[in-house]
Amino acid sequence: MANALPYDALLLYSFGGPNEPADVVPFLRNVTAGKGIPDSRLEEVGEHYYGFGGKSPINEQNLALKAALEAELAARGIDLPVVWGNRNWAPYTDDAITELESIGARRAVALVTSAYSSYSGCRQYREDLAVVLDKRGQLDETGSTGVQFDKIRSYFNHPGFVQANVDAIVEAFGDLAAKGGDASAARLMFVTHSIPDTMEAASRISGATYSAQHLDVGAEIAVRVGRELGREVEWELSYCSRSGPPSQPWLEPDVNDLLTERAGEGLRDVVLSPIGFVSDHMEVAYDLDTEAMETATELGMNAVRAGTVGTRAPFVEGLVDLLLERAAIARGEDPDERAVGSLPAFRSVCAPGCCLRRDAEPTGVPALCSGDLYS
Repeated sequence: MANALPYDALLLYSFGGPNEPADVVPFLRNVTAGKGIPDSRLEEVGEHYYGFGGKSPINEQNLALKAALEAELAARGIDLPVVWGNRNWAPYTDDAITELESIGARRAVALVTSAYSSYSGCRQYREDLAVVLDKRGQLDETGSTGVQFDKIRSYFNHPGFVQANVDAIVEAFGDLAAKGGDASAARLMFVTHSIPDTMEAASRISGATYSAQHLDVGAEIAVRVGRELGREVEWELSYCSRSGPPSQPWLEPDVNDLLTERAGEGLRDVVLSPIGFVSDHMEVAYDLDTEAMETATELGMNAVRAGTVGTRAPFVEGLVDLLLERAAIARGEDPDERAVGSLPAFRSVCAPGCCLRRDAEPTGVPALCSGDLYS
């Protein structure tokens, strides 16, 4: 039987999203806390959610992933409860910690629903855990004085995540052909969430910048897709969902701009792969399925969107493998740290100063699962 000790619970830790129209503005207040954005502006931003009935798909998708993880753990004979918590909506981090305490958990491992290392994909979750513990009176200079937390490493280059994306993309090329597109000439366009340039620079402390992580795994996935299709696949990386003032540089090119540029060069067939997301939540449903597809249609392009990894078997199995890897590290053993591409497996204990919001600007906000709580 697989050994998950010393952990007695798994925290599935995500972003959260509204469940009904009345939740939208309060949810967006949570997301933008401290930025002084008026409710009138939040109402405008919320139109993306109102267009989908005021409900984000992310919560149901997290429940599906929770169920899939529970099934995979049970299939391997691992008796480990899975508790779900979010940074920005119910069940909040505080709710999750309360649930962990209620089931007697002493040491939990956190699985963040972001595959990449950056402030918004890793450190912000670690900060939220520390801040909530502090508000509960359960944080000192050594870390948590209540439930102890470790984290599963950033898993963008784990074989399970990669294979699930390969499978989804190969299916999308088939869908393109079924729609009358020329799959043999189609280009693969990876899409991920854009971040500010200064956050990109800060992410280098993790071992490779946010964009470099995507480029490395994108190259690996494209090679594997090409093997499946029997031809070399041309690919490139684009971004979506930028926010903030126009004066602040963010990673580019935007997926819509890239589609426009490539259409002008004569490209007519494209597969969009949301490699930066693990499920079909709002950035995928609106930015890709709505906005980017409208752009492609206006440009006369044949476009299909590949699925996210969601609850695909290679991904879920890989997450449990990562849990067991982290447990082995916690026990002081040599784990089987599998990674594909040219980058190594990332750290499960973050380096001091890793993935700050702004490069070389420590905020003084504590962050768990690091070699230094306050750097």
